[in-house]
Amino acid sequence: MTVQNTGSAIHILDQATVNKIAAGEVVERPASVVKELVENAIDAGARSIRIDITTSAEGIGSIQVTDDGCGMSPSDAVLAFTPHATSKILRIEDLNTIHTLGFRGEALASIAAVARVTLTTRSREPGIIAGVKVIAEGGKILQTCDIGVPQGTSIQVQDLFFNTPARKKFQKSRNTELAYIYSLLEGICLTHPDISFRVVTDRNSKIITDRSSNILDTIARIFGSPTVKELIPVDVSFPLVKISGYISRPALTRKDTSRIMVFINQRYVSSKTISGAVIQGYGNLLPKDRFPIAFLSLTIDPHLVDVNVHPAKKLVRLSHEKEIASSVTEAVNNVLLQHDLIPGIVAPSRPYPGASGEGPGPDTVHAYDPGTPAPYGVSKTTHAGTLGTDRQLRQTELATGSVPLETRLPVLDVIGQFGGIYILATTETGDLVIIDQHAVHERILYELVNARISGDHCSQELIVPFILHRSVREAAVLRDLIPALAQAGLILEEFGKETFLVRAIPVVLGKPEDMTIIEEMIHDLVSEGPAGTVNNRERITRIIACRGAIKAGTICTMEQCQRLIQQLRSAKNPFTCPHGRPTIVRYTRSDLDAMFKRT
Repeated sequence: MTVQNTGSAIHILDQATVNKIAAGEVVERPASVVKELVENAIDAGARSIRIDITTSAEGIGSIQVTDDGCGMSPSDAVLAFTPHATSKILRIEDLNTIHTLGFRGEALASIAAVARVTLTTRSREPGIIAGVKVIAEGGKILQTCDIGVPQGTSIQVQDLFFNTPARKKFQKSRNTELAYIYSLLEGICLTHPDISFRVVTDRNSKIITDRSSNILDTIARIFGSPTVKELIPVDVSFPLVKISGYISRPALTRKDTSRIMVFINQRYVSSKTISGAVIQGYGNLLPKDRFPIAFLSLTIDPHLVDVNVHPAKKLVRLSHEKEIASSVTEAVNNVLLQHDLIPGIVAPSRPYPGASGEGPGPDTVHAYDPGTPAPYGVSKTTHAGTLGTDRQLRQTELATGSVPLETRLPVLDVIGQFGGIYILATTETGDLVIIDQHAVHERILYELVNARISGDHCSQELIVPFILHRSVREAAVLRDLIPALAQAGLILEEFGKETFLVRAIPVVLGKPEDMTIIEEMIHDLVSEGPAGTVNNRERITRIIACRGAIKAGTICTMEQCQRLIQQLRSAKNPFTCPHGRPTIVRYTRSDLDAMFKRT
């Protein structure tokens, strides 16, 4: 078969298109701009870095990074906008011993290809009086002129993705993009405690750190003093790696791994291998689905570290990765074995003035302990635990009312409870039914919250508002959720710096004795990302139902078990919890006979 040559199908792209494609690899979102500019400021020897962000309803309006570093000469300031122009390396061999954060020479050129950029700089070289101003747009330099400016460099980026509407279209909401920026800057601040950082959003200071030789000072400024009190120092050397920093006592845990922060050769990186090694070092000291907090700095021979894996330098590749990970696990385990890890019961304390992190919250709440379940059936005596269960059941009983005629469940008679988790019951036809008490109550609450969302009586006002402290990243996420929370009956309003007042809570929660439940709900919301197509309203409803439901491990009386089943019979879907787990399973007489070989 002969292919007809009707003209060339392959052609060389023009430089403008090439620049935009390259920019797409380096500049994914506003946080990418912040990362590149701040890293360049650090490489320039800055002792003080200020990040100014302006926003609008549409998203991030402008980003300006100002430093007191070495600055640039007029010729270098212009050359810096050229692709692959860098002062960090000279030859291919230099890639094996990278000691700087930036080295590709793509940052400024890539940013300028998709934004409007204004650079002002003045070199620290002796005798330099005037600085230079360079304005670039869409990859082209529009203006260069002398200007009087302080020593150092300031770069302002405006109208990001103005000429790539497809990429701009896929940016997230204002607060989501701010959360990405704050999360990134938290890591950079911790990696360089010897540099003072100031992050200002719409003229409001969000993160402020002072120059310090002790990373604990920076941790306290960002995450609050209660976190610092629960940290254990790590300082261990192995043949391939030196490990220093802090890890949390097992009593201080989170529902996710976002606070396992790893720095390799003073570079804030993402490494599932190292994070997994930290978790493994705790062994069975952690409750199921809980993760520690760790701030660990790894010093490794640069020849063993490849930082050139990703255009945005997010990931690193390590030689002898298994050995290094094993060293991290051993270091964490050894340090934990050397300390008294018995958790203390202390009254919550407020963060010290000036700390921009959150106060005591879910991180300092001890894991739920169901205690020792009754070995046989159900305890019929009334005690503190059953009083709390009574309050929860009364609240859902008031809403469910009588069982509808078209109930989808048969009449069930309780015969006992197993392990404080499962209710055993029989049907009129003699079948054995096993019911998950937490899943059942979660389903009931879920339907009640859904039924009352946006209604006139979905919330109850608190006599004394509850004060909620969050980190800047979590506060940014929470601000986006305030309208959806209000629909579900949880009324929040901003109350100062990264602080919120809880004015009202959902009626279905009754009058909680302990406001920890609200802390836990908020923590779940700001820690978990949306799962698939689940929207914020659905996530909030599920979390309220889960946190407000009777917990697994709660000993219930026979009467309470019967009341819970009666409420389930009113549910529209009594067969699964909101997460899709079954609430009830059935064993017929023939099933049991077969299991015991009686057939």
